[in-house]
Amino acid sequence: MLRPRTLIAAAASAVFVATTLVVPLAAAPASAAPPPGALVWSDEFNGPAGSAVDQSKWRFDIGGSGWGNNEQQYYTNSTRNAAMDGAGNLVITARRENPSNFQCHYGTCQYTSARLLTAATFNRTYGRFEARMKIPRGQGIWPAFWMLGNPVNWPTSGEIDIMENIGREPNMVHGTIHGPGYSGAEGIGAGYTIGGAFADAFHTFAVDWSPNLIIWYVDGNEYQRRTPADLGGDRWVFDHNFFMIMNVAVGGYWPGYPDGSTQFPQSMTVDYVRAYALPGGTNPPPTGGGRITGIGGKCVDVAGAATANGTAVQLWDCNGTGAQQWTWAADGSVRALGKCLDVPSGSTANGAKLQLWDCNGSGAQRWTFTGANDIVNPQSNKCMDATGASSANGTRLQIWDCGGGANQKWSRS
Repeated sequence: MLRPRTLIAAAASAVFVATTLVVPLAAAPASAAPPPGALVWSDEFNGPAGSAVDQSKWRFDIGGSGWGNNEQQYYTNSTRNAAMDGAGNLVITARRENPSNFQCHYGTCQYTSARLLTAATFNRTYGRFEARMKIPRGQGIWPAFWMLGNPVNWPTSGEIDIMENIGREPNMVHGTIHGPGYSGAEGIGAGYTIGGAFADAFHTFAVDWSPNLIIWYVDGNEYQRRTPADLGGDRWVFDHNFFMIMNVAVGGYWPGYPDGSTQFPQSMTVDYVRAYALPGGTNPPPTGGGRITGIGGKCVDVAGAATANGTAVQLWDCNGTGAQQWTWAADGSVRALGKCLDVPSGSTANGAKLQLWDCNGSGAQRWTFTGANDIVNPQSNKCMDATGASSANGTRLQIWDCGGGANQKWSRS
């Protein structure tokens, strides 16, 4: 988004919203989207007319706090604002009404709408995230399809705006990233323009998100890509689980407010929302490589630079060898010397010592680098930990309950 949209952001003392900070693109994008990988999650919205969304897939944000942006609507979970149309679509409708006398941050609410999210039902690191939708129109109308890092600690946890439109720009949509040092009006992104109004027809909006790269598409046409090189030295935080959100806001600092030309109701019609593995198969080849540094400034190291299954993973003085060069693959694995960082036998017990093992795609080899600088194994929900809080050479690494100690904090370079 081009300003804070989260609950947390609503408490901000000041919000300055203007336009996206447009950083020059790394290359002139002109290519078509490659075929996606395997479908991993979807909602095709095939329910009967007037029915509610599938609660196993979507939940609702509720309220009229302004959402950090001085938005004017009250978000409800009513089928007046989000319901199937019986023709394979979800319709999210903003209405100029308040039958329940909802109270907003500015007084009695003038509008209702809906904001749906997958925070409690579906989170994923990397992949293609795509929706086909027909957006609404009108001054002050603000539809969006976007993602937030989970757990939310905005902007440190990150935000990926797949599509935003403001009514005064009917021919343009925006794609943006937000993170620490590049949030709100300083979000980094670009716009995409077509010859007519986006509200006139269905369009497909998508991102391909992989390690150190996010690519945006409209109707299968790439229009921008972003990497850590675009951040001017600020931290790239797009390396952990995110969830999807779609909503229609009414009014706000950026879009302005409805006026006499704005007609209600206004609806966003959603044909489908899908998440895929990355294009070209399950995952792309791991990209890059670098060291992982922990307590005492020591590096995560493969003992003796050995490649045998079961080789210990430990702390050691940083020396720049291949035994300390780790790549973060799109499947969540962390790799060195052609093998994967592994929890033996898929253990979830405190004290399970980490090792190197043939990559096999199991939960024992999946890791998430969080905004708190933890390296978490989601299968066990435990943190990578330097045994005994020691920084001595040869200290074994293990999994342990996350406690926030210095022996569980890591940096990547």
